[in-house]
Amino acid sequence: MQLHNFFRSGTSHRLRIALNLKGLACDYIAVDLRKNAHQSAAFKALNPQGLVPALVDGGHVLTQSAAIIEWLEERYPTPALLPADVHDRARVRALAAIVGCDIHPVNNKRILDALRARFGADEAAIQQWCGSWIAEGFAAFEALLQADPQRGDFCFGSQPGLADVYLVPQVESARRFQVDLGPYPAIVAIDKACSTLDAFARAAPAAQPDAS
Repeated sequence: MQLHNFFRSGTSHRLRIALNLKGLACDYIAVDLRKNAHQSAAFKALNPQGLVPALVDGGHVLTQSAAIIEWLEERYPTPALLPADVHDRARVRALAAIVGCDIHPVNNKRILDALRARFGADEAAIQQWCGSWIAEGFAAFEALLQADPQRGDFCFGSQPGLADVYLVPQVESARRFQVDLGPYPAIVAIDKACSTLDAFARAAPAAQPDAS
C-alpha cells in the first residue's frame, strides 16, 4: 500500500494511527500542502478532490479518511477499532464524528486559506476562529467522556479505538492553535495515555519524514 499524505494534516494523522493500530505498513509518499502539491495535476489524477490522504491498495485508490478507516476495519477486523455492542459502537462513532464532522472540517487548510484570502482574516483572527470551534467541540466531547462510568484509559474501555484515532490529531491541532486544554482533563488524560503507545508515537506529525 501507498499512503499519500502530509505530516501536519489531521486527516492524514488519524489514518496513520489507524494503520499502525492495525499493524499495517505503507510506503509513505509526502504531499506538501505548503507548496500546494495537493492541487497538482498529478495528485488530482489520483484524487480529483485534491485532498489528503489517499491510500493506494493495488489497483484501488481510496480517499476520505473516514471511508478509508471504515475500509480498514472491514478488511482487517483485528484488532478492532470499534466495540462489539451495537450501542457502544454508536457511542464511539458519535465521539469520532464530533471531531470528524464538527471540528476539523471548519478548521482545515482550505477553509483557513479562504478566510485569509476572501475575508482578510489575519493570524489572530484565524487562531480565534480555530480555537472557538475546537473549544465548542471539546466541551461536548469532554462531557460525554465524563458521563461514561465505564470509561478506562481511552475514549472507550482499556484499549485505543476509533474515537482515540480521531481525538489525538485534534489535540495536536488544539496545541498548535494555542487552545487552553485546562477545561478538558479527560481529553488530556486520554491523549497522554495514547502518547505512550508506539502506534500513536510513530504517527505523530514530528515523526514523519516530511516534517520540518
